Amino acid sequence: MKKGRFLTICLGVMLMALLGGTLAGCSGKSSSANGGSDSKKISIVFYPNESAKDYLASRNELKAKLEKATGKKVEIKTTTDYNVAIEAIASGKAQLAFMGADGYIKARGLNKAVEPLLTESGPDGTFKGASYRSYLMVPEKEADSYKKDGKFNIEGIKGKKISFVSSSSTSGFAVPTYEIQKAFKLKNKDSFTEGGKFFSKVLYGNSHPGSAVNLLKGDVDVAAFDDIDLTPFMKVTSGDYGEAGAKFTVRDDAAAPFTDFHGKSVVSISVLPVQNGPLAVNTKALGEKDRKAIQDLFTSEEVSNDAKLFAKDGSKQAALFHKKGPKSQLLKVDDNWYKPTHELIGK
Repeated sequence: MKKGRFLTICLGVMLMALLGGTLAGCSGKSSSANGGSDSKKISIVFYPNESAKDYLASRNELKAKLEKATGKKVEIKTTTDYNVAIEAIASGKAQLAFMGADGYIKARGLNKAVEPLLTESGPDGTFKGASYRSYLMVPEKEADSYKKDGKFNIEGIKGKKISFVSSSSTSGFAVPTYEIQKAFKLKNKDSFTEGGKFFSKVLYGNSHPGSAVNLLKGDVDVAAFDDIDLTPFMKVTSGDYGEAGAKFTVRDDAAAPFTDFHGKSVVSISVLPVQNGPLAVNTKALGEKDRKAIQDLFTSEEVSNDAKLFAKDGSKQAALFHKKGPKSQLLKVDDNWYKPTHELIGK
């Protein structure tokens, strides 16, 4: 929620078709696609990152809690494309969506009935520090070439081959491209989406692990991805998560798609905070009674103390939320809180 995610004020304006249970594609804006707000079934859609098998136990636990809160059958919809999830919640084919801030704002742009329901708190249980991190990473052996006056910077990325997660990813596209646009004093991001313009080549990993693998394979020179989606696969072996220059090394027991890269390292040349994404709801497809019941249960200690839903920060365990402190919990949220990301992406 995805990803946990706050774009701090210090960054200026910045801080500011259903097949086998998997959504293959969606279209239209009918809020009654699953029976409207009084439907006896609730569908929740996940981004590609949280659709991975590593998150199966956590997804199932979320499903169980949603069924407990509403008394309705919950159906999980996994995806392999960010835009499929965005369109699903906007059209009402899914009543709930586990998404990032950028994707939520795009969905809301398609349908104002899409609203944030819950988001993950910071370590102290409030909105302070309700964030995760976005990185630009390079191979370890090339890291020093991205230094100027002894400090890491991004001036050397122009003309290089880069991997993003998806053009709808907050931390895997929106945030890093904002930094690039600002650093190079460009009017817009139009030159970033395809090769032969600002970058010689542009790839999309379709997930954070996918973008990291593009870098580890040597298909690109630079890659954008976040920290929380890579926690089950990589760990910091030098430096600090929050500082440029940190070395991220693939765990010796990392599962697919990292099995061929155990022990291989990459280095961050840029790190930026990202506003935590929401559990979003289509208010025309899910009634107020159900929305309130979900908020009441999911802001309780029963959920915040559930190890299947909240993994400790830095833990190898894959979970949908992250226990960054003893008071970490979910908070009720509305669109006003996402003003910094609205301003960041210009929507």
